[in-house]
Amino acid sequence: MPDGREPPATLTVQLVERIGDIPAADWDSLAGPDNPFVSHAFLRILEESGSVGPKTGWEPRHLTARDPAGRLVGAVPLYLKGHSYGEYVFDHAWANAWERAGGSYYPKLQAAVPFTPVTGPRLLTAPDSPPGTAEAMVGALRSIAADNGLSSVHVTFPTEAEYALFGRLGWLQRIGTQFHWENRGYAGFDDFLAAFSSRKRKAVKKERREVAESGVELLTLSGADLKPEHWDAFHRFYTATSDRKWGWAYLTEAFFHRLGETMPERVVLVMARDGGRWVAGALNLLGTDTLYGRNWGCVGDYRFLHFEACYYRAIDFAIERGLKRVEAGAQGEHKIQRGYLPVPTYSAHWIPNPGFRRAVADFLEREREAMAEEMRLLAEESPFRKDGD
Repeated sequence: MPDGREPPATLTVQLVERIGDIPAADWDSLAGPDNPFVSHAFLRILEESGSVGPKTGWEPRHLTARDPAGRLVGAVPLYLKGHSYGEYVFDHAWANAWERAGGSYYPKLQAAVPFTPVTGPRLLTAPDSPPGTAEAMVGALRSIAADNGLSSVHVTFPTEAEYALFGRLGWLQRIGTQFHWENRGYAGFDDFLAAFSSRKRKAVKKERREVAESGVELLTLSGADLKPEHWDAFHRFYTATSDRKWGWAYLTEAFFHRLGETMPERVVLVMARDGGRWVAGALNLLGTDTLYGRNWGCVGDYRFLHFEACYYRAIDFAIERGLKRVEAGAQGEHKIQRGYLPVPTYSAHWIPNPGFRRAVADFLEREREAMAEEMRLLAEESPFRKDGD
């Protein structure tokens, strides 16, 4: 695949097919410490565990930008996609429409972290990168698509600032929603619940009480407490739940073991056992000020255990550590009643074909209006006390 070349002329833009070919220190100097998913270690684990690669339809083509001295000053986690799975921003209808019109939607370019609906930087730049580096990489993405006859480029879950930049540069903009918990300086879980209306507070207490009285034991594990037996069990939960709900478990068993070996200090794993047998687990990754909920799995039927392991234990951990928020992953309006409120997520899309672009732009304009109204209505379902309660 030919590389794109865009100004500033002093930058050299290239594509790299293995994250391991880029020194970790160079990549992480751009990615920063806040978001674990764009770290060199996490992206390398995805590739080396076989979770990402040609066989999965996620082929790495990481974009790099270097200054005249050869220093890495910009990068984009980038993939050549042969399908639209594992993205959490759905464009299947676009693909079907384009192919009905006689076009080839795949392959396409995807700037993202595979299987990870977490907002984070996609245009990675050094603090002292030459002015215009981010804009140059956006232009390079367009050039790569044009040079290779690709239908489209998609940037999913960028930051709000990046979303605005893509919009200024003429990309189509899309909004989604997730449900996040915000720490308002709570002293503990009871302090958090005190902000609920009485009825909603009683409902949460009932759920936690039933789990506590069920005999299921829950442990929150991180760092040196993580053992191979935990990852063996968690992979079993993950595949059982994935097979039941989606039909395809993206992440390999090696991924989980390597995650525990390589990034143990970033892992917060809530494990549940019943009678000495591991039965469920919730995987979170820790950022600088945010806990990110990622995967859940269970091999039994335990009332309210999902809410306890995924949501309430995450809040407990966040309050204890003084974190600002918990991001509980994609979808799930049921999270609202547990204190996770709607927030916008973003994506940006480049479609070269003028007619196809106009059709998608019209759809997105109407969708953005509908999404804004939906988030407004969802926010009204908040469990927190209203004025006068």
